[in-house]
Amino acid sequence: MKNVAVLGATGSIGGNTLDVIARHPALFRATVLTAHRQVDALVALCAQHRPALAVIADPALEAELARKLTSAGVRCEIASGHEALAAAASGNLCDTVVAAIVGAAGLQSTLAAARAGKRLLLANKEAIVMAGPLLLDAVAAGGGALIPVDSEHNALFQCLPAEGLASGKPTLHKGVRRLTLTASGGPFRGRSRAELADITPEQACKHPNWVMGRKISVDSATLMNKGLEVIEAHHLFGAAPDLINVVVHPQSLVHSFV
Repeated sequence: MKNVAVLGATGSIGGNTLDVIARHPALFRATVLTAHRQVDALVALCAQHRPALAVIADPALEAELARKLTSAGVRCEIASGHEALAAAASGNLCDTVVAAIVGAAGLQSTLAAARAGKRLLLANKEAIVMAGPLLLDAVAAGGGALIPVDSEHNALFQCLPAEGLASGKPTLHKGVRRLTLTASGGPFRGRSRAELADITPEQACKHPNWVMGRKISVDSATLMNKGLEVIEAHHLFGAAPDLINVVVHPQSLVHSFV
């Protein structure tokens, strides 16, 4: 049985993670659930998964969370704030941490999980883009494991031999000549510069292949996300930047290859 902390449980990655956990109750238990400010969504998830701990990042909402959990008949520990997130990620209620908090806000708890030797499933690419060497040093010091959840990097993870895996001291296998990430091209593929002048956030969020959160959808539409993924691959797999390639693959059938 793996006890899993889902950091960012109310987001798209968190929801998919909890769906997998619910499908395999003999293998996984969601012991820690966290959210930024979505109290009602967090209460609903707690009612379904019955964690040992629920954490809300905004301390001003802790009392509301406690009240609504009581009304829902859910009994669990309650905490709030970024320090509480880090403590939850590194504490003894979990052995596996899904780091799915968006942006810089997820860095502290991700580092805490790594230092504590957790099995860290990394969905927050910003953490490794901002602090790659720090995160890898923390993984190595903690003696845990770093497994990328981002589909492109998980595809590379599955393809690479053991010595190239993200263990905190990644080294690209000498037989590997190139890592290739694929990109769908997003909703604006094929448009001219002039045609991009009047686009809206709603259009940018209408990805042709995937339903994702708004931030990553906009990053995907601008291809900024693919730039971040190149940096992420560099850190995760010890690959020099000139060994990482990107190709446009609109069908999104292949996420990456070696």
